Amino acid sequence: MTDRISDLLEAAAAHAEPVVRGVEDKQLGKRTPCADYDVRDLLNHLFHVVVGFQALAARKEADFSHTPDYLEGDWRGRFAAETGLLAEAWAVPGAEEGTTGTMNLPARTVGSMVLLDLTVHVWDLARATGQDFTPDEEGVRALGALVAEMGPTARRMKVFGEPCPMPDGATPFEELLASTGRDPHWAPNPNP
Repeated sequence: MTDRISDLLEAAAAHAEPVVRGVEDKQLGKRTPCADYDVRDLLNHLFHVVVGFQALAARKEADFSHTPDYLEGDWRGRFAAETGLLAEAWAVPGAEEGTTGTMNLPARTVGSMVLLDLTVHVWDLARATGQDFTPDEEGVRALGALVAEMGPTARRMKVFGEPCPMPDGATPFEELLASTGRDPHWAPNPNP
């Protein structure tokens, strides 16, 4: 069992990469559980977060004011390479210490934020494109505390929706999804 951000990111990336590789070009316009994003937009967002949080690990600034289009050429292969660079950036000694970013948040919290995107947004992509996705269990455990702590602020900032009700017997991952405002049973409309 590990709690190092770099190890958790490496494991999350291993679960994410097959989903990203499984997205077909004809699916890029499909809607996702994130109402503001279709598949193309969500892939670009996730790509941008993975790249930007490499800089944050190194105490450099990242520009999130606009999102470039990353989906050119072998973007699936580049996504795998960038997630590898992300894990490497957070493995550098001291990356989890101190603060980083314009919000001056604890570095470990910032690393956990990219772990959340690499877990929850990959579920969004899998749901939108009809793929299976099972997240890394240690990552889900680590994210439960983050979402509990940051949930109220994230909801005020409209990053999370209101929590979805969960029936008894929900898995830890279903609870995590629901706490970010996602319906764990979301499915695309078969007749768009």
